[in-house]
Amino acid sequence: MNKCGLWGFAVLLFIFQTFTGLAQAEQGWPRTVQGANGPLTLNKAPQRIVSTSVTLTGSLLAIDAPVIASGATAPNSRLADDQGFFRQWGEVAKQRHLKRLYIGEPNAEAVAAEAPDLILVSATGNDSAIKLASQLSAIAPTLVVNYDDKSWQDVVTLLGEATGHETQAAQRVKAFDDREAALKKAITLPPQPVSAMVWNGDGRAVNVWTAESAQGKLLQQLGFTLAEPPATIQQGHSMGQRKDIIQLSGENVGSGLTGKTFLLFAGDDKTAQSVLSNPFLAQNVAVKQKQVFPLGVESFRLDYYSASNLLARLEKLFVKS
Repeated sequence: MNKCGLWGFAVLLFIFQTFTGLAQAEQGWPRTVQGANGPLTLNKAPQRIVSTSVTLTGSLLAIDAPVIASGATAPNSRLADDQGFFRQWGEVAKQRHLKRLYIGEPNAEAVAAEAPDLILVSATGNDSAIKLASQLSAIAPTLVVNYDDKSWQDVVTLLGEATGHETQAAQRVKAFDDREAALKKAITLPPQPVSAMVWNGDGRAVNVWTAESAQGKLLQQLGFTLAEPPATIQQGHSMGQRKDIIQLSGENVGSGLTGKTFLLFAGDDKTAQSVLSNPFLAQNVAVKQKQVFPLGVESFRLDYYSASNLLARLEKLFVKS
């Protein structure tokens, strides 16, 4: 190699090492992550994470992040175990000795007592502690995560970045995406479009998942087409605060569910029977054709665990043996 060649090689090597060093620095600490309330700089990898959102807790467990305590929902319910943790990851929580902070209403004192070095808050939903965000920020760095416009993969990727568990997050996402791609090739779709919903009790109130919801994104990735309620009866996305659901109630339930197939999230066989026997839905195509499918009670909020269960349920329903 002549001198010009050696000089050119040296320059290239210098550039490569420089950019490699920058990349390594960007992946180290301190690092800045983008939350729903703006950027948050973290000086070191957190070791004592407290989640005020039971929805986000599952994603932390999935990537082996050091979450030590979490808010909870009502225990021994259709969705939750005796601790008030979602059933799809309740056993994992017990194995990790996850502590229940409180049930329902957020409690800043309970959070502070755990001496966290990172606090997670959901921006929307019934498990949101957004009103306490400023107070919690005085205790420890507080990351606000908006999960109503993201897939669960987006959420877990963000949490991996915030906790230093990027590798675990990427592994979970890849394994799931590979499984999802295989299912897409094998699935026989039911009549389209589909109304994907949470059927509440006797059907007086229904939450329809939008294309921006984690549930809607997953279905679309599998090739499903989402049916939207007519614009004239849409009551906004949860009074304009949420992007993942459209709320239907009263007389709008029947006319708002326009899909040829109903997919019942957070639903079981009893839920399906409630839909099929509802007199206000008797003329809906999906009901008349008995295209009503429950997708399991754990599909209410999607994380790695519930999304994996959902794939298994869809495979059982729509892949011909």
